[in-house]
Amino acid sequence: MSPETLLHIDALLAGYDRPVGRPLSLTLARGEIVGLWGANGAGKSTLLKALVGEASIHAGSFMLAPARRVAYLAQRQTRPLEVPLTGSEMLRFLGVDRSSPPAGLAECLPRRIDTMSGGQYQLLSLWATLAGEADVVLLDEPTNHLDPGHLVLAAEEILQRRAAIGCLVVSHDRDFLNRLGARIVDVDGGSTRG
Repeated sequence: MSPETLLHIDALLAGYDRPVGRPLSLTLARGEIVGLWGANGAGKSTLLKALVGEASIHAGSFMLAPARRVAYLAQRQTRPLEVPLTGSEMLRFLGVDRSSPPAGLAECLPRRIDTMSGGQYQLLSLWATLAGEADVVLLDEPTNHLDPGHLVLAAEEILQRRAAIGCLVVSHDRDFLNRLGARIVDVDGGSTRG
């Protein structure tokens, strides 16, 4: 693995009781954004889950560079509705309150998370994932619930952090991946574009 490589995936076949999709190989370097593209059920989300231990590895392997930390934003965020946390309190609890949030998110910080729209909560969760100390960031459908203004803000935040991280993004929004300048890997066929 080269010094700039953060993550190396070699013919990894992930799944649960059975494999999902096809084996996939790729490398992720610092400063790089790789978009995973493919049909529903092709194994994109399952691959990310395997990297964080939430799905099984049936074949192949992956190697994370030594002393690298991983942050993961799941496709479906569980919002703790019974706990009256504000956005600021959630960030403090997650240990990411030291960074200045983007202007579009700052207005939400004093609000309770159970009163936020789905897009506001998604943006807060995305910010919490990006603002931490991870070197490798795994984002599974980060544009879920985001309106066009929040899509732009999300892309800007990912791009601002680009130099410090390697980012693997699952998205059905091809325009969003193009806006990020992502190298796109077709999970169905294993080809790379971008």
